[in-house]
Amino acid sequence: MSGYIRRSIEMQLNKLSKGFPVIMITGSRQVGKTTLLNNLQKTKKEKINYVSLDNLSVRALAIDDPEMFLERYKAPLIIDEFQYAPNLLSYIKMIVDKKRQEHLENKKIQSTGLYYLTGSQVFHTMKNISESLAGRVGILELYPLSSREIENKKDEIFLPEYEMLVKREKTDKVDIDKLYEKILKGSYPELYSNSNIDCKDFFETYIKTYIERDIRELINVKDETKFLKFIESVAVRTGQELNINDIANSIEINNMTASNWLSILVSTGLVYLLQPYSNNNVARIVKRPKIYFMDTGLACYLAGYMDSITLEKSAFNGAILETYVITEIIKSFSNQGLDSRKYLYYYRDNNGKEIDLLIFYNNTVYPIEIKKSYNPGKQAIKNFDVTEKFGMNIGNGGVICLSKDIFPLDKKNNLIPIELL
Repeated sequence: MSGYIRRSIEMQLNKLSKGFPVIMITGSRQVGKTTLLNNLQKTKKEKINYVSLDNLSVRALAIDDPEMFLERYKAPLIIDEFQYAPNLLSYIKMIVDKKRQEHLENKKIQSTGLYYLTGSQVFHTMKNISESLAGRVGILELYPLSSREIENKKDEIFLPEYEMLVKREKTDKVDIDKLYEKILKGSYPELYSNSNIDCKDFFETYIKTYIERDIRELINVKDETKFLKFIESVAVRTGQELNINDIANSIEINNMTASNWLSILVSTGLVYLLQPYSNNNVARIVKRPKIYFMDTGLACYLAGYMDSITLEKSAFNGAILETYVITEIIKSFSNQGLDSRKYLYYYRDNNGKEIDLLIFYNNTVYPIEIKKSYNPGKQAIKNFDVTEKFGMNIGNGGVICLSKDIFPLDKKNNLIPIELL
């Protein structure tokens, strides 16, 4: 595979560009933010200018003289790596408000799709944006490629409703060996657009660049080796409940430092925290989130797995499979412009009942289990009855597994082939 890989989020990007003056695309390094906007440049009728704040002289101008910067680089404008000059926001706001007023007087004057901003420090950037451009900005979060994007298949939000599953196009059939090969490779676009790149070399360079640029920008890490060990310690815990004390003890740092460093992994898009679900009808709920690396290939590299056979036979195989499934579902929501944090949770109570994933959509809850098995059986859905306490509609549930076809476990729940993600 080579060349541009079509992103499912393009439709939402085009939609937002017609409704908002500013569009912000967040996401970790190398997920394809710049490539996505470069493709937008080619497809839009009007010319869209481009500037990157990775260029130190351009960055200095943006920081020292933002008015001159925005005069030199006129809208419509893509500003790449915008987080380096957040002071631009107030000046962009003034330009946007002026254009909106001019548009009211003359409809030919463009007041939407003026600025396209990208940033790889998600929450820091979004906090500034939300405060400065409230009501003026549309925000999209871009993750590494989904399996459907890799195979150029139609991408929609994943719901285990039977009627939706039977209409959903499957991705390429995979046996257990091919599945773990896919998991080991991960989903960064460069690994699919450049056939000459080696996965190990890519991840090694990625981590080096990440620490040298994002981490040094955000915090003063005196011991970069210890920070790398921290990332590795988090990677081997993907798919597990967060235990800061355990992580901190494993690399001999205090809990506050571990919490701060984890927030950096989250804010730069490497790690996702899946929150536990609770409401007033359910007592004794475990309150710790679960950790998921947003790219399985990077998690495997950091955890020390270099071949898919070893990975599949290891004690890590279940957690990394769960990570793969959860992240694919997260991407399915994000690619439709939806904030997955509003829709996706997990369940665990002090009685030991656990459900891997709960999808809340349209006042309906959909319970999901994930199993590395061809026929998990009804035992896999034994905890689904806890959803009856939630006080909302209960949709079809499912067990995502290695089953060849959709197969009923009972009237409400099915085995779901992993190819339907």
